[in-house]
Amino acid sequence: MTEHITLPAGSTRTPDGGPVTVRPGTPAGDAKAGPLLETPRHLGARRRPPGISFAVRLSVPLLLLAVWWYGADSGAIPADVLASPGAVAGAFGELLATGQLGDYLLASARRAGLGVLLGGGIGLLLGVVAGLSALGEELVDPTMQMKRAVPFLALVPLFISWFGVEETFKVVLIAVASAGPMYAYTYLGVRGVDRRLVEAARGFGLRGTRLAVGVIIPTALPNILMALRICLSVALTGLIAAEQIGATEGIGYLVTLAQQYYRSDYMVLCVVVYAVLGLLIDLAIRGVERLAMPWRAGVSAR
Repeated sequence: MTEHITLPAGSTRTPDGGPVTVRPGTPAGDAKAGPLLETPRHLGARRRPPGISFAVRLSVPLLLLAVWWYGADSGAIPADVLASPGAVAGAFGELLATGQLGDYLLASARRAGLGVLLGGGIGLLLGVVAGLSALGEELVDPTMQMKRAVPFLALVPLFISWFGVEETFKVVLIAVASAGPMYAYTYLGVRGVDRRLVEAARGFGLRGTRLAVGVIIPTALPNILMALRICLSVALTGLIAAEQIGATEGIGYLVTLAQQYYRSDYMVLCVVVYAVLGLLIDLAIRGVERLAMPWRAGVSAR
């Protein structure tokens, strides 16, 4: 007499380790069980070789540069509309030789750094409070949603009347621009933390600040890093607006000078500088993600 073994629905292995297809309630020895299943393919990350990946990433920017260069040399793009790559490189050499480029970059970096540090810190704190506490959400969230609905550039005249046109105005404007994204992403990240994880941490005696720093913030770290990336990008926008009012140094001030003197080469150079800064910011955040969350490299299904 043949012995039938009934396995749980969805099982793909027999007791001796062999693959088998099992339907709900179907004996393993039944001829109607169907064909054998193959071991599913691993869906881990399949990375290209670094050289190929780097070449693919550069392909589109290099193609755009080639089209720009050809259009400028052939006369299809007039010089007063868009300066040629050679003219932009010449403007870069001029600023580099006089030392102004380094001074302007340091001034802009100082303003953006202080603004993001202030606004991001406040947004992070408010996001944690609103995400953890129902009372905190009721007190904080309506005000932050109203603030998010108001474009920060609309606050420029008001801030000028409050702080003047000195450094305080510029830092506060960047801080206000940065606080919104940090609050929204932190709030969503904290609300997404598994409640069972929080209860387990409380069972080990974690409360208040220790719970937030030791469990909540590390779990919400992917959202926080995404918020930081957006905050730094928004800070560049706020930097342009802030440095065009009452500034004597900075990349935004350089944009104003280029506009006043109709120097399209300097205008394009400022655009390139902002693009490079954005790229460096993105690379820096990606590096922090790899260091702080190394396990995320193994969960991608690409």
